[in-house]
Amino acid sequence: MTGTRTQLADRIAETRRGAGDPRALVGEMRRSVLLVPMDGEGLWSARSGGVRWVCAFTDEAALARFAEVRGLGGRSLDYAALLGARIVDEIVPGLEEPAGLAVDIATEDGSMFFPPVAGIVPDGVAVDVAPDGSAR
Repeated sequence: MTGTRTQLADRIAETRRGAGDPRALVGEMRRSVLLVPMDGEGLWSARSGGVRWVCAFTDEAALARFAEVRGLGGRSLDYAALLGARIVDEIVPGLEEPAGLAVDIATEDGSMFFPPVAGIVPDGVAVDVAPDGSAR
């Protein structure tokens, strides 16, 4: 691990440099405890490109950067600490629309998106898997 960054943040950095293993990155995401800010309606999410993205952060510093960018700096931000596996296996399917996981979105050169595709989310909600289980 580099400095005080989490192992997931290190894997993201490797992948962004073109040196990481995508399977190892997904595995690390699934094992990592992520901080998901809460809004008045539940977990913080954003919609872009027809996908709802659950926003999560690798540590409190990354969450604080997000709060600052959103104009919430100095204000206490409630969050849930959840395993990445729980987010993509349980929460994403419950959203009933194409959804993925966006990690550290306010970290310059440190964000990573885990889209709603097979191998990341369950096949039943993956946008690249047809209802009969075949690839789209």
